[in-house]
Parts: sequence; C-alpha cells; structure tokens
Amino acid sequence: MLEMTPNLNNEEPLYLQLYNYIKAEIQNGKIRAQSKLPSQRSLAKHLQISRNTVDAAYQQLLAEGYVISKERDGLYVVDLEKGYFQGGPHHFEPQLATQQKQERPAIKYDFNYGDINLKDFPFKIWRKLSMQSLDEEQAQLLLYGDPQGELELRNYMASYLYESRGVQCSAEQIVIGAGLQFLLGIVCNLIGRNELFAMEDPGYYRVRYLFKDNGIKVKPIPLDEHGIHIDPLRNNNIKAVYVTPSHQFPLGTVMPISRRLALLEWAKEEDAYIIEDDYDGEFRYAGKPIPALQGLDSSDRVIYMGTFSKSLIPAIKLSYMILPRKLMGLFHQNNYYVQTGSRLHQHTLQLFIESGHWERHLNKTRNSYKRRYETLLKSIQQTFGENGKIYGASSGLHILLEPNNKMTEEELIDTAKMAGVKVYPTSIFYANPLVVQPAKVLLGFANLAEDEIDTGIKLLNNAWFKSSTMT
Repeated sequence: MLEMTPNLNNEEPLYLQLYNYIKAEIQNGKIRAQSKLPSQRSLAKHLQISRNTVDAAYQQLLAEGYVISKERDGLYVVDLEKGYFQGGPHHFEPQLATQQKQERPAIKYDFNYGDINLKDFPFKIWRKLSMQSLDEEQAQLLLYGDPQGELELRNYMASYLYESRGVQCSAEQIVIGAGLQFLLGIVCNLIGRNELFAMEDPGYYRVRYLFKDNGIKVKPIPLDEHGIHIDPLRNNNIKAVYVTPSHQFPLGTVMPISRRLALLEWAKEEDAYIIEDDYDGEFRYAGKPIPALQGLDSSDRVIYMGTFSKSLIPAIKLSYMILPRKLMGLFHQNNYYVQTGSRLHQHTLQLFIESGHWERHLNKTRNSYKRRYETLLKSIQQTFGENGKIYGASSGLHILLEPNNKMTEEELIDTAKMAGVKVYPTSIFYANPLVVQPAKVLLGFANLAEDEIDTGIKLLNNAWFKSSTMT
C-alpha cells in the first residue's frame, strides 16, 4: 500500500485535508502516474478515520480527474502533463482590492460630465417603490421577461415620449435594454456588420469604439455650425449614420429644421438609417425642448435612442430604442435576444411614473440643473471675461470652455489638477483631430453645488492665467 501520512487536524473538514494532501502528492510526483490508491477500508484503518471521509476525498479526486476508477480493481492515478506542476503547488492568497491613492493635491472640484445630482434624488420614494416590486404578489418579476422589456413601462414611455419629445411610436416598437452600448450592438446586428456606418466628427468616442469592436467600418463626417454635413454622406454606400441632433456631443449645437429635413431625405434616397441619440433631451434651459428628429420621419428611417441615466440614475442601466417597423420585424426573427435590463428596476420605474413622482422629479431636476448652468456661465463670464469662450449653451449637462492662454489641452488639464480641479479633454472625441485649433476642455456641472461651481471656476482662472503669464 502507498504510504500516506497526512498531518490531519481539526481546523477544516478531514475529507478536504485528505483530498488536498493526495492531490499535492500527485502534482509533485510523489504519487506516480498509474499508481493504485489504497482501498477505502485500508486507508481509513491506517489513518484511523471513517470510510465516509476517505470516500468523500476520493470522489473529489475522481470528479477533478486526478484518478480514474477501474471496475472491480480500484482507483489509479492518471498521467498528468509533465512539468506542468513543476515546483509543486503553491498557496494562493487573494489580494483585496484597495482604492487608489488620492491624487496630490486632492481633487476638490470634479467637473465630471457623466455625473448627475445625487442630493435631490428621492431615495425614500424609490426605496418604497422598490419594496413594492419585491412583494410576493410580483413574484413573476423574478423570472425572465419579455425581450423588449416590461409592456406596462413601454406603454407609459410611448405616451411620455410623444408628449415631451414629439416621438411617434407604439409600445411594440420600443426595446428596453441595459445601456446604450448593448442596444447599439443589436442595431449593428439588425443593419449588418458588413455595412458602412458614419458618425459625427467630433462625436461620442465610446460609440465609435463600440462600432469598431463590432467589426463595423466607420466613416467620420465633419460638422459645421448646423451639425453634420450631408454631402459626404452621399454616394458612399453608407447604411447608417449616428447623430446627436438635439444637443450635439460634445459641441452642444442644435441641428436646425433645414438640416434635419435634408438628413431625412438622404436616408430615404439611400435606403439608409439614422441613429438618433437623444441622450439628454429633457434638459433645455431656454425655450421649449427641441422636438426629436424621429417625429419628422415619414419614411420610417430613424432609430431613436434614449436613456434614464441622465434624468434618473445611471446605476440602473435602463436605456431604450425605438425601431423602425422593418428592423422590428428582424428583431423578432432573431429570437435569441433576451432582456438585459432588471425587471425589478423596470417595474419600480413604472410605479414611479404612474404615481406622478417621475414628472415631479424631472421638473425639480431640470430647475436644479438650470440654476447650476446659469451659475457656471455667470462665473465664467465674470471671472474669465474675454479670456474664455463657451461652446454648447442653453441645454444639456456640460459645456466646452476654450481659455485664451495658448496652453495645450494637456497643460490645461494638468495645471487645473494642481489647483485641485478636474476638467476633461475634448480631443478624444475627434476621429480626425484638427492639426491647429485652440485647446478646449469639457466641464460637466450636474453634481456640483452652485458655490462649488463658482469656486472651481475661480481656481481654474487663477491656475491657467497665473501659469500662462509665468511661462
């Protein structure tokens, strides 16, 4: 019988100690391939433990393939890849992740354009409605749901989008999913991954990379003061174009009606689709919200994309798209799609909307962001004067700022960081960066209080213009 002398103790189950001992002996070659393991009875007697303990250890070795069972003969060690376990098994200690050390100096004012105002979020109401969704009467929400999302929520959304954005659709055309990236992946499948797509330049860089990751060839199209140029779209076999007409990202321009109609006519003539991303259409601070491009579409060529990340909270990852009827038919033909958005969150949102909390929250949020926006503009105008040019006014949750100090983008960001202020680059949004242009930075303002915005802008002015005069 093979000599086995494991040092067994009471700190963990005996079968597990025996299993680990035999496995280690096999890995380091002390128990050689083709060796026969002792019978359960003899090993149990030798180690003065129960047969059940030995059986449990042997069964685990069998399950992992270290030994094989020969009928009426016993267990034999298999021949493992030579040298794979050279040096013997090692004990792995998982390292707990720790937060990265805070930057020095500490960032006190972060103009992050992806943030929202968390202080005004109705936590108590959302918690109460979430508990209702978890009630036993709603047990079906714990199962897989409709691939398009909860029907009751889609009905509410169809009405809301028509009233607020002029979008014309039925609930049957709405697909809810876990974020823009997932939904755009579906769009790539429906239109075809071998087709040529176009998008604004500059434009949302995550979308550009998503298209490329999906194998889509992307043609960048330059902009003018009215939005995307139409002529470069013609005669290029472009099958879809991604645009942000109500608040161009990142420049903030609004596409006028003449350019919208020209874009719709191009899509009709070329048998192409327009992907309209209305990522922050709820927030306009002068006049009425800009109606969606989709509402003007009489040829069923617009794919409308929206999200609750800006108007509610990003963490629930609820976005939606409205598909033209032809693509909706293809969606149903490709019946392998499943719902990726949480049904519990969808039901909570449905309750939030039908109880009137959504409209109140949106009005409160819009007024709060308007005050922050006005504070930002006033602070820049008073502090920078003619030394700061603003792009993208009157809507959304960010602006672009162009300081007149001849610094590069990298210098602006690094100098701001030294003053405890974080601002963001704009060069990443260009597929074809302009060789010569004044540097701009992107400032989000949603999650900064008004006094923080004012202080942050003053620190930027001191950092940028004090530094520039010294160089």
